[in-house]
Amino acid sequence: MSDRFRVVIVGGGVAGMAIATRLGNSLGRSGKLDITLVDKGFSHVWKPMLHCFAAGTAKNENDRITFISHAAAHGFRFCYGEIAGIDRAAKRLKLAPLEEEDHEVLLDERYLDYDVLIFAIGSRANDFGTPGVVENCIFLDNIVEANNFNERFRHAVIQAYGRGSPLDIAIVGGGATGVQLAAELHKALDIGSLYNFTPVTPEMRVTLLEAGPRILPAFPENVSAAAQKQLEALKIKVLTSTMVSGADEHGFMLKDGSRVDAQFRVWAAGVKAPDVTRQMDGLECGRGGQFLVRPNLQTTLDDSIFAVGDCAFISDSPLAPTAQVARQQAHHLARYLPGFIFNKKPVPTFKFKNRGAIVALGDYNGWGAFADGKTFGGGFMHGLSARLGHMALYRQHQFELYGPFRGMIACFTDWLDGFVRPPVRMD
Repeated sequence: MSDRFRVVIVGGGVAGMAIATRLGNSLGRSGKLDITLVDKGFSHVWKPMLHCFAAGTAKNENDRITFISHAAAHGFRFCYGEIAGIDRAAKRLKLAPLEEEDHEVLLDERYLDYDVLIFAIGSRANDFGTPGVVENCIFLDNIVEANNFNERFRHAVIQAYGRGSPLDIAIVGGGATGVQLAAELHKALDIGSLYNFTPVTPEMRVTLLEAGPRILPAFPENVSAAAQKQLEALKIKVLTSTMVSGADEHGFMLKDGSRVDAQFRVWAAGVKAPDVTRQMDGLECGRGGQFLVRPNLQTTLDDSIFAVGDCAFISDSPLAPTAQVARQQAHHLARYLPGFIFNKKPVPTFKFKNRGAIVALGDYNGWGAFADGKTFGGGFMHGLSARLGHMALYRQHQFELYGPFRGMIACFTDWLDGFVRPPVRMD
């Protein structure tokens, strides 16, 4: 058994990968720390791109990073598994049994010992207990769900072409995910129509339902209005102030007694932490299931456990569950954790610096908002700057994980790949 200080990071999203990579590069390679990243998947993707994977406009193999190879290159270990609980007194993490689809057990419960534990398990859409949602709706919270949606979407498009029938899609949630998914699906169909399955492209009828008075509530009102106008120009039906009361296999029931029927029902509303957070040996959680943490990201009841990103909630200064927040918290913890480990220095208070936000509607338009409320984008050329800004954020993420040399290779590979593969997933 290693006598090195053991850091276990649960979750390989934006925050988890950033912490593992930075600590691995600085202290894992040199043997000063024993770092393990735990995740229930085998690859990392940038979560703000999940709508592109779902629509098939992102090249799956190029835009995901395999945990095993990345861990080997950056001085940490990867453990495949799903967390099932912890024993805080023994400082031991329990992983659930690993089963195949037919429920045959491949691996029994396993345990990992830690000296410092970091939760970076992200978040899920919140169904708010709405009847029928879990059973009848598609969620897009991870790459597996996005790929499953894409497979079903491609099959439905083929049927629509062959039968000449429309394809109905309803998306609940007018935040960035729902809005961008609606536009990206239209982009996928527009590109697919160039391949001439049949002389007539089938009609795709998309309805976006938002409970609040406007879509993109995190953006200024002028961006919300412009985005809705752009969606409606794409013949996407936008319904605001629309409460969903239930879902079944045919569509959504609304509180006013009406219905929105759809072959595809996507739930992209609300945010909550994974349910497993409430099984973590008495750690305090908020209403949304997030771990309650102090301003320095330590959990309120255990100094050896930290939480970052969407699964963390700072009561004194709540922050939006965004990739920007997760990234900054990861950098903060990776910077100060070595002092905490080796010199017993307390981790200082985390201070968030709002860099603004960007939303891109496929190739159609885009907008950005600065922290002071000023906005940019809109129109073809102006919107192009926002769309390029959105892509620049993704490239920044790649460069942070890969390093400058491999990051440049990744960009070049994506550019080269565009000459030999279709721009939308066809199989």
